[in-house]
Amino acid sequence: MAKLGKLVVCGVGLIGGSFALALKQAGYVGQVVGMGRNRSTLEAAKQLGLIDEIGGDWASALQGADLVLLGMPVGQMPPVMAALVPHLAPGTVVTDGGSTKGDVVATARAAFGDKISQFVPGHPIAGAEKSGPSAALADLYQGRRVVLTPLAENSPQAVATVQSAWEACGAQVSALTASGHDRVFAAVSHLPHLLAYALVHDIASRDNAAQLFDFAAGGFRDFTRIASSHPEMWRDICLANRPALLQELDAYMAQLLRLRVLLAGSDGPGLEALFDTARTARDAWLAGLTPSVEE
Repeated sequence: MAKLGKLVVCGVGLIGGSFALALKQAGYVGQVVGMGRNRSTLEAAKQLGLIDEIGGDWASALQGADLVLLGMPVGQMPPVMAALVPHLAPGTVVTDGGSTKGDVVATARAAFGDKISQFVPGHPIAGAEKSGPSAALADLYQGRRVVLTPLAENSPQAVATVQSAWEACGAQVSALTASGHDRVFAAVSHLPHLLAYALVHDIASRDNAAQLFDFAAGGFRDFTRIASSHPEMWRDICLANRPALLQELDAYMAQLLRLRVLLAGSDGPGLEALFDTARTARDAWLAGLTPSVEE
């Protein structure tokens, strides 16, 4: 028997669609209802088998729901939370897949009020540069990490409901505070995306952009892969985590200045030492990962 009788997914793209598909294939959920702002997207999700039914409104969609996943960009969450909370029954748990947590928690506290214990914040550390229902993968979360940032008001049962669902998708669940989460991911996720977008934008803005792209090869492709990610989603992430991201950007600019000093001074040993330290650290990091773990 399925552990979740009814799942509601709002935002049935890569994150929400993959979550629904993984649980369906695992036999962990009985019915999946899709919600969202775009009817054509919901119809595509249903045709692809990600959802069983398109929700007409929150009142009907939430009837008998065990779990709700908010899979839309973080900037869209305030109106969605405000719309769903009045129809939220005591037994329904809500979680999210947002890439920032401080802003999501603040939004949830304002929207949920005395129902805040039913919201368990989360962030799956998995994704791809593609988006939409057609990008959904049943194995997207296999071996990947999901970070939960539980609230003091959450019951152990509510947290367990969310954790068990992610584990049924094949994910490894960890816990952080919301502020700790945002500091970590400003450094290892949000900054890399910002840099990839900046480099591609710089090349594309040059008079000889066509020539530069024509000669670009594997190194450029690998470094800039994430610049193909959803612009709206990453706009929202960068703005939501602005203080932590600005700190990381300042630190990176200082590192670039250090490199410039070494290069301008023709300091070969200094450059090699920096490169060797970086390579050693990256190789050690890769050696500690399973092959499937990549954001």
